[in-house]
Amino acid sequence: MSAAATSAASTQAPQHYLGGIALRLLAMASLSLMFVLVKYVDRAGIHIVESLFWRQALVLPFLLVWIRATTGGFASLRTQRIGAHARRMTMGLVGMACNFGGMIFLPMAEATTISLSVPIFAVIFAAALLGEPTGWQRWSAVIVGFVGVLVVLDPGASIAAGFGGDHGMGTLIALAGAVMTALITIAVRDLGRTEAAATIVFWFSALSMIPLGLMLPFVITSHSAQEWLLLLGLGFSGAVVQMALTGALRLAPVAVVIPMDYTSLLWSIAAGWWFFGTFPAETTWIGAPLIVASGLFIAWREHRLHIARTKEVAA
Repeated sequence: MSAAATSAASTQAPQHYLGGIALRLLAMASLSLMFVLVKYVDRAGIHIVESLFWRQALVLPFLLVWIRATTGGFASLRTQRIGAHARRMTMGLVGMACNFGGMIFLPMAEATTISLSVPIFAVIFAAALLGEPTGWQRWSAVIVGFVGVLVVLDPGASIAAGFGGDHGMGTLIALAGAVMTALITIAVRDLGRTEAAATIVFWFSALSMIPLGLMLPFVITSHSAQEWLLLLGLGFSGAVVQMALTGALRLAPVAVVIPMDYTSLLWSIAAGWWFFGTFPAETTWIGAPLIVASGLFIAWREHRLHIARTKEVAA
């Protein structure tokens, strides 16, 4: 979610492409582990609001230590745009809740495939909200990606079932999560014009404690030692994801590391089979390659445009 902002804020950092790729791969593996824990936490009867609270609360200590170690202090956390951070926090919580919900209701591979449609929606919103020029090549990629999304969603079957049951509900929630994440990408891109990556990540986690803390007394329950371990794992894996994502973009350009995100589909297929005995539906096998190809083309196209803009500035 903070890819564009982090890249912009990290242009002066020493570049190490293999290190950046390794961190991005670690982030994707940790993300899949986090979603495994999300499903186990739900099965333990823990409310999603409490899951979100501990996920965010347990990230903060790791995040502060990481900021202290990488920046040498907390000066980067100062901001003059607290309102923009609050709006990003609101969208972030909604998006995270939808992503958690999609994982709870759907098999992991299917929910992950839907989430990979974020670049497709991001192109649309960037054109509509930011007025970014979008040529026929990227629009063609968007159309191909949408075909893939429709194949995975299998709308004919969903409509026939009235979007009823866990699968129909999960499909709508996961799609809402992808749309919200794309909107968050636009918000973070705007914040990245003036804010460092660490600032954006910190204020998202810190501000989210306010609404989640207010709701927590209504949903919190007592937990066994095993449930606390699940929640601790949820927070720790979330911290690893955030720090690895940011670290990857400090070491390598966006176009180099973003393609690694598609390994999350492989992790989700493996985790779904190992932990829950589920396999992707036939529609997922057909639609996923279209979504992945669309996203990779969009990333490659962005990389080429960035090179062209850099050359123009240099000239």
